[in-house]
Amino acid sequence: MRKAQQTGILAASLVLAGCVDTSSRDPAALARQMLIVDTHIDVPYRLHKEWQDVSRATPSGDFDHPRAAAGGLDAAFMSIYIPARVDAGGGAEALADELIDLVEGIVREAPDKFALATCADDLERIKASGRIALPLGMENGAPVAGGFDKLRRFHERGVRYITLTHSKANAIADSSYDRFKRWQGLSPYGKDLVAEMNRLGVMVDVSHLSDQAFWQVLELSQTPVIASHSSLRHFTPGFERNLSDAMAAALGERGGVVQISFGSVFLTSAAVAYRTEQNKALLAFAFRNHLGEDDPQLKTFADRYRSDHPYPYATLDDVLDHFDRAVALAGVDAVGIGSDFDGVGDSLPEGLKDVADYPNLIRGLLGRGYSQEDIGKLLSGNLLRVWRQVEAFAAKAGNPPRCSTS
Repeated sequence: MRKAQQTGILAASLVLAGCVDTSSRDPAALARQMLIVDTHIDVPYRLHKEWQDVSRATPSGDFDHPRAAAGGLDAAFMSIYIPARVDAGGGAEALADELIDLVEGIVREAPDKFALATCADDLERIKASGRIALPLGMENGAPVAGGFDKLRRFHERGVRYITLTHSKANAIADSSYDRFKRWQGLSPYGKDLVAEMNRLGVMVDVSHLSDQAFWQVLELSQTPVIASHSSLRHFTPGFERNLSDAMAAALGERGGVVQISFGSVFLTSAAVAYRTEQNKALLAFAFRNHLGEDDPQLKTFADRYRSDHPYPYATLDDVLDHFDRAVALAGVDAVGIGSDFDGVGDSLPEGLKDVADYPNLIRGLLGRGYSQEDIGKLLSGNLLRVWRQVEAFAAKAGNPPRCSTS
């Protein structure tokens, strides 16, 4: 396990300053006291499909203000998610702008509850104000594939990490989900983009990348990188979307962070097998009935399949197993939370169903023997360290961090 890197370890400084009661083992109290940062929550795309006022309790979804406050969530990276089909249709940039507009609207309509965050220091300030910080992460770099001017524009709009691709190869990189490896890793533009993201102060996110692209990013990036919502392939053999043991260890060695995702398919081989069989049945049904991918009959079929074949939900212990192995491989300074709430449908594990449930994770970590200092690192300290290192590198290149004024 590597020696702790002190830069930006907020939770440890809170303990030393007496802000956290180190005698308390009440998970709910610790969730309120410590800074909790989740690097991947798909609220924008969820609301783009069906608007709900998340400043109030909502009847569906995994995130709203009452539940986030109950769970102690302090900073939720809003995923600016661009489906591969939107990129293929030429609409990536426009959709990204719409989703950012949506997040800005959430803050504008409830400024007493939410605030935009554009630098690492914002998170502490916004927590102190009693609000929830909403930094932005772009899932699928398609909107910035048109040139560095696009990257600079979305950086101006607040994007602070970019997942280079999603379910299909794009103009930047190959995807772990795509059997066709167009670039055998990163495209020539993708390689240049990594350097420009470093220079500008945008964290590079290796989630969704093919293995070749992952290793190329680690070779090229001059700053630590994150896996914003990935878990470990050890528990899901053959599921390339997760990180191999070697990848997790290398991420830690280079100062990066793997943010553990909570969807059951990321956690257990049983859930992966279920999804494979369900997809086969769905494709066969669509083929027999000549249905397009957006046909409502497909949802009806999927619901009936779920009813006939109960879903093998993962458990909190499965999530904790991923944390334990990631810490063993990469070090306690290289692991965090990237839940994928609102992004994995009805597949979340028992005990971690929505943003009210972070105390359950804390309870589990305490039960596995983690100290409160180390739990603080997992909840936010490690991510903040990386973000601040990325900001420091950019500042030396003439691009100091730009913090929010909200």
